[in-house]
Amino acid sequence: MENQNDLIAQRRAKIDDLRSQGVNPFANDFRIDAVAAEIHEKHADDDAEQLALLDASYAIAGRIMAKRDFGKAAFIQVQDRTGRIQAYIAKKELGDEAFGLFSKVDVGDIVGLNGTAFRTKTGELSLRAETFRVLTKSVLPLPEKWHGLTDVETRYRQRYLDLIVNQDVREVFRMRSQIITLMREFMTSRSFLEVETPMMQPIAGGATAKPFVTHHNTLKMDLFLRIAPELYLKRLVVGGFDRVFEINRNFRNEGISIQHNPEFTMMEFYQAYATYEDMMDLTEEMICQVAEQVVGSLKFAYGDKEVDLSRPWQRLTVKEAVLRYGDIDATDLDDRDCLLAYAKRLGLELDKNIGYGKLLTEVFDEVAEPQLWQPTFITQYPTEISPLSRKNDQDPSVVDRFELFVVGRELANAFSELNDPVDQRERFEAQLAEKEAGDEEAHAMDDDYIRALEYGLPPTAGEGIGIDRLVMLLTNSASIRDVILFPQLRPESVRS
Repeated sequence: MENQNDLIAQRRAKIDDLRSQGVNPFANDFRIDAVAAEIHEKHADDDAEQLALLDASYAIAGRIMAKRDFGKAAFIQVQDRTGRIQAYIAKKELGDEAFGLFSKVDVGDIVGLNGTAFRTKTGELSLRAETFRVLTKSVLPLPEKWHGLTDVETRYRQRYLDLIVNQDVREVFRMRSQIITLMREFMTSRSFLEVETPMMQPIAGGATAKPFVTHHNTLKMDLFLRIAPELYLKRLVVGGFDRVFEINRNFRNEGISIQHNPEFTMMEFYQAYATYEDMMDLTEEMICQVAEQVVGSLKFAYGDKEVDLSRPWQRLTVKEAVLRYGDIDATDLDDRDCLLAYAKRLGLELDKNIGYGKLLTEVFDEVAEPQLWQPTFITQYPTEISPLSRKNDQDPSVVDRFELFVVGRELANAFSELNDPVDQRERFEAQLAEKEAGDEEAHAMDDDYIRALEYGLPPTAGEGIGIDRLVMLLTNSASIRDVILFPQLRPESVRS
């Protein structure tokens, strides 16, 4: 720490020295007319002789990422939002006074310069500085050697530092922005209306999850950070907006893992006069279109395996998936006691009074979900665990619903919506009984939503797609923290 403190002290002294010379070390009057990528692209095919004839001059600004000092001259690497470009700083070009200021510059400082493009003896496109300014003097030095995944806590906690030094991290978040833009364009091109619904709600509805609770002082009432926008979006369909979507932030008071963050992003959408099968077709089309534009192919690596998004995607029922990937026959699968015994052999610790539908889902999660590497739609979920889904006409014990799995994790959830207000009230009441029995994630009663259904919800299908997990897939990221700029972390320990 002593060496680090010495470096910080030296930088603070340089700030004082600059100020004593009448130089503002935090200036805000420099204007750029180019960025690194534009200069590289414009002169990609120009050799040294052509550049000398062009005499192309640019004003750029950015952070110094490397510095090679030769006494009366130096090379620096300047990084802006588009990448890096080398600049040549020479005393004979700048003059004594300006070059004297350059001696106060360190790696990590933000600078501005005007310079002409040229190629070095090694052929690297560079700028020969004609003027040079210190725009922001950094106090803390950049790490000499970045540790990457061996220092993940610092990377996530000091994301700004991670972004400065890791080009691949910046690229992940550029891709994330592109993915969201493409999803939005896909929806609007199909006449879906983008809307915004409340993030603070009097009833935590639309999913089975434990909510975060806050309190509104003026209204003197508790509110919940939303766990899903579903019930508000369906109210809009009742109101006549037949196609709506929201790119939304949700909050669930659950554990943190490589797949879960308490705050996460989804795109949720609803389409009147459509079924969950229409949603499967739309989902295939959307994700394939996004993947082709972002990755450039429907086949790409994730970890040490390949993902193939080529259509059509596999479709299995919950029971079919358990039979394919588990060690149980169809007769025992349909018998609750046999299925419970099988679950115990798997090591699952379950309440002996667990319902068949929830039991079947627990077994599916254990034996089938991790095996679903290539994109797979799982259908016919038990009605017992699907309080907002429409019952299947042929078999009311299951609902018209699917979940999409890729690389062994859920990516999307969709169903034909339950629009019978009587059935919906009965399901809410069943959920209330579970809540009273101790299930903190059971759905609450929402009388106003029932009232909305009584005015008439058209036959509708809806879906939620986990944007964070989709970004993980398309950027080959192992953890959800790698695709969230500021993931939730424990408090930083107090420094000595």
